Amino acid sequence: MNKMLFKYKFLSYTLIAFSLLSLQGCFLFGKKGDPNSLDARINGSAGEIIPFEQVRSDYAQYVPSGMVVVPSGTFHMGQADEDVPATQINLNKQITISAFFMDQTEITNNQYRLFTDILLAYSEGRQSQGEELPQEYQEGVMDKLFLKNGTPVRPDSIKVMNEMYPDTTRWSTEYAHHMGDPLMEYYFMHPAFDDYPVVGVDWQAAKFFCQWRTMHLNYYRHTVEGDPYPAPRFRLPTEAEWEYASRGGRDMAKYPWGSPYLRNTLGCMLANFKPGRGNYFDDGFAYTGPVAQYFPNDYGLYDMAGNVAEWVLDAYFESATPIVWDLNPVFNPPITKEGKDDTNINNRRVIRGGSWKDIAYYCETGSRTFQHWDSSSTSIGFRCAMTYLGRSSGEEVDLGR
Repeated sequence: MNKMLFKYKFLSYTLIAFSLLSLQGCFLFGKKGDPNSLDARINGSAGEIIPFEQVRSDYAQYVPSGMVVVPSGTFHMGQADEDVPATQINLNKQITISAFFMDQTEITNNQYRLFTDILLAYSEGRQSQGEELPQEYQEGVMDKLFLKNGTPVRPDSIKVMNEMYPDTTRWSTEYAHHMGDPLMEYYFMHPAFDDYPVVGVDWQAAKFFCQWRTMHLNYYRHTVEGDPYPAPRFRLPTEAEWEYASRGGRDMAKYPWGSPYLRNTLGCMLANFKPGRGNYFDDGFAYTGPVAQYFPNDYGLYDMAGNVAEWVLDAYFESATPIVWDLNPVFNPPITKEGKDDTNINNRRVIRGGSWKDIAYYCETGSRTFQHWDSSSTSIGFRCAMTYLGRSSGEEVDLGR
């Protein structure tokens, strides 16, 4: 009898202990698990609001690969030398720019080819090598990228080739009586040009690359690393951001390297441009060159002058300077797509930095020109930017540089 009573008491105590342990996850004892859940925040508040010094400790600014941070600052935007043609399209104005990330170099052929390979694989259901696009990636990235009215609409491969693939024919058609066929055939696809800047890409394709790159990154961060916070969007830099970054912290610098001269003390050219009439090779390259072949500016950015000019977000408007705000300015009215008869002046988009075929004037930090958004060129590429949201991780600034 005593043994039976002992077993009964032991079983009762065990059940009570198990019940108490189970209650720890309930309201009376506070919820365990996710400290950012609503229950945990309510029950842990002790009837008070959250202290100002209490922040979500599991977040730090993501440092994107291949990018450098451009710190906040104030500078004088506009011409940095005499306006020789008297254009009066870039008058000086003091503005402030918030911190952001920018690619160290222009997007290369190899980087852009991953984008086009994925697009073609998605449009055709396979890759040219016979490899299928992973189902998880297709659902997590591509279906969302091409979502229309709640349904993914897979693009036609011909549409991908016409709108997103670099127009390699520009090497033959852009210049009169020019033997561009070898570059037309090899420039984008041959491994010899993997680290050369991609060209022949219009403004809209550059923007779409930024959208894909954003979803490509956040898919990996969420599915592989389990990070609950998406990284900020990749985008084209604004014209003001681009000019601020090109000067490398040197206000009113004529060129990204800080001096008003095109050669260093050893007589070497400091960028890839056109030094004189019929002279393309004094800088070491007849056409484009591999990225990062010249010294970076003080922010660690390469080729902010020469090699290829770069698309930025803004529309080209001669009188934009006085009408935009003096804090993070941007002039970006919508484009229209009405073909050759389209007279919308906002279809002109700013390009900056000068290229391998431009004279030194276009390599100046304050020079601006334009190209229509749906036009491509062998002298125009792009690089991406990303907004800096704060909460430094301590890894985005290279103190050894």
